[in-house]
Amino acid sequence: MQSFSFATTAQILCEAGAALRLASLCRERGARAVLIVTDPGIARLGLLEPLLPGFAAQGLTVAVFDQVLADPPQACVLEVVLQARAMQADLIVGFGGGSSMDVAKLVALLAHPQCSQLLSDIYGVDQARGRRLPLIQVPTTAGTGSEVTPIAIVTTGEHSKMGVVSTLLLPDLALLDADLTLGLPPAVTAATGIDAMVHAIEAYTSKLKRNPLSNLLAREALQLLAGNLDEAVHNGRNREARQAMLLGACLAGQAFANAPVAAVHALAYPLGGHFQIPHGLSNALVLPHVLRFNAEAAAPLYAELAPLLLGARLQAGDVNSLTAQLINELAELNPRCGLPTRLRDAGVPESSLEHLARDAMQQQRLLVNNPREVSEADALAIYREAF
Repeated sequence: MQSFSFATTAQILCEAGAALRLASLCRERGARAVLIVTDPGIARLGLLEPLLPGFAAQGLTVAVFDQVLADPPQACVLEVVLQARAMQADLIVGFGGGSSMDVAKLVALLAHPQCSQLLSDIYGVDQARGRRLPLIQVPTTAGTGSEVTPIAIVTTGEHSKMGVVSTLLLPDLALLDADLTLGLPPAVTAATGIDAMVHAIEAYTSKLKRNPLSNLLAREALQLLAGNLDEAVHNGRNREARQAMLLGACLAGQAFANAPVAAVHALAYPLGGHFQIPHGLSNALVLPHVLRFNAEAAAPLYAELAPLLLGARLQAGDVNSLTAQLINELAELNPRCGLPTRLRDAGVPESSLEHLARDAMQQQRLLVNNPREVSEADALAIYREAF
């Protein structure tokens, strides 16, 4: 057996309605002053309002920072760190999508009283040192898996991003509560759900670090996500489907945190950077085209995943047939869920494709995980197929 290392969040609580106990969960961890990190959309929807009275009842001080932006810039992270220090926060809660949870991770680290590092010091892999404040993550979308990943992405320039990768960023608790996702619009549910499916698929085929645990998690995640995506999109008040999607996204997050994602994400990132296409939709737009390119190397693994995706609809066949059915089914997800199917439909001009291909080549930390080597010419051909 190939040697491997596996790290994940210390505790996962998967229970509809559990967010109402957030204050007591903070108190159990010895907190006195709690900072909740979230975004304007969460504030507008009032998702925190039923939870906040519990903090006074537990004798805790609580403050809310609700200005996290999508693809959060460095200035946003530093602003929250200052607030955490000013109130002497001793526990951080990330509450929202991947951006809020990413910021919460960094704040928990940089606002620790003994932290001597700057944000610029910790970019890269395993550059963070010391300790962090206790951290609880509460996802309100079933997609990023950020509640169980040791990664935080920060926007550092107009079109550039940097990542912090460290097991110090893994939280103490991930709280999965379907009630927080019941109001998600169908398009957001679809895009984030497909994002989670991509995490599972790319973890399962990751070239360098796939391992028995990541494989198990990826398979279970894909089955949960594929079996509940349509219901969550088209009947968003179904709590059981929503809870299954949250768990699926979490398991996929655990998988790709240890067996990293690859070319789908590498080609998706420039779409978000240049055209502000949401990350999940960016993945969905290039997904079937990257998989067709990869099939030459990854068909046996794709064939293993096909029954999890198609269930009883799978037709018997050889490896190539099963792979084709998997890819065709994934290609049908966008139209079935009401998402754009082509890059042109998402506002990407054909004149940008060469630039996008050059930018995708900058994502070597992801491309090295791809089952088939990707050149700039390959990336351009994939973008043209997706256009």
